[in-house]
Amino acid sequence: MNYFFEAKDNNGFSDSEINAAIKQAIADLGPLKKVLLIPPDITRLNAYAGPITKMYYDALPADCEVEIMPALGTHMPMNKEEIEFVFPGLPTDIFVVHDWRNDVVKLGEVPQEFVAEVSENRYPHKIDVEVNRRIVDPSYDLIVSIGQVVPHEVVGMANYNKNIFVGCGGSSMINSSHIVGALYGLERMMGRDLTPVHKIFDYAEAHFLQNIPLIYTLTVTTTDPSDKVHVQSLAIGRGREIFTQSIKVSQKHNLEFLDEPIQKAVVYLKPEEFRTTWVGNKAIYRTRMAMADGGDLIIIAPGVMKFGEDPLNEELISKYGYHDYKTVTELIEKNQDLQENLGVAAHLIHGSSEGRFTIYYAAGHLTPEQVTKANFSYMPLDEALERYPIKEFKEGYNDVNGEKVFYISNPALGLWAYKDYFYQSDHQSN
Repeated sequence: MNYFFEAKDNNGFSDSEINAAIKQAIADLGPLKKVLLIPPDITRLNAYAGPITKMYYDALPADCEVEIMPALGTHMPMNKEEIEFVFPGLPTDIFVVHDWRNDVVKLGEVPQEFVAEVSENRYPHKIDVEVNRRIVDPSYDLIVSIGQVVPHEVVGMANYNKNIFVGCGGSSMINSSHIVGALYGLERMMGRDLTPVHKIFDYAEAHFLQNIPLIYTLTVTTTDPSDKVHVQSLAIGRGREIFTQSIKVSQKHNLEFLDEPIQKAVVYLKPEEFRTTWVGNKAIYRTRMAMADGGDLIIIAPGVMKFGEDPLNEELISKYGYHDYKTVTELIEKNQDLQENLGVAAHLIHGSSEGRFTIYYAAGHLTPEQVTKANFSYMPLDEALERYPIKEFKEGYNDVNGEKVFYISNPALGLWAYKDYFYQSDHQSN
């Protein structure tokens, strides 16, 4: 059972069309008594996962026991208000929390030889395959992983089995996959298929998940100027071909190529979606290939209040700050706490400009000292909003007192790249 649908125009699919596809998929699966739904959390608002999760819930038999476990990865658990905001109409008592440090089981290992080969020997170590215990609970008749296919800094293109091995994964897989991507070079991966991390996840799925009653529901989405989400493609099934097809649609809709590098960019982080630099640094890595050497990136982040989504990650980011690839690899060699938390080390690389451009953080709840200690430049939020009246901006270039300023209202929507940087990075490495 594999379904793949691509919209005929940019208006995308209607709810009735999506609902019909979901009902057909459920009908094809036969009797169901217990189902686990795995949508993304609040940091993936544009996935259209809230309405789709509700459609699955409504399509399942009335006597079916349903649990919903957001694919948190290392993110903070959602509170009741956030659940009601993202998943309106669903009972909050059926939501369960994924604990990536304690609530996982080991299924096996991705061998050292395989990891070394796909990572060009940059990470010649085995990787433990760990997932939330519910993934392997035989009492479930069906597990539905729901998510958005979009360019991603760790894996290349999110979603598919990343939703399981990172969103519902354990510390070993999360840390290892993040550092593999960082050491391989995020510019070589973002927006592309069959990256080293994809290959690691595909190996793990082929060897350890084949007997799990798992199906994927994948969207590719865009938004219009009114911030309405449009579903450009919908895939339901198990085989990797639906992921490959979704990637092609995302590459068409979610990659924006520029004819020249950006000298000044302003990126806005919605406060309800971006509360940490761990998530908000999408403003950096989704624009890194678009920024000119010597340029300025201004991040307007009224909701950002800390660095990490996890207490230990927060502590380590505060301790070390964001640095270029070379500095972070040296820090790893000298510091055991980073050696034991390679996902944080990778994140420190992701949040750097590699010394090419200046990053100004106008964070609503971070002090100037916190921002500068993290190796960003500080800009007061009020000053940023006065200097850059984003409510008047359109996507792309705007004239601000004679200066060209490139505006991005939500970096989670895609990837921006100067064409020469993107294609040169096929052959570049850190």
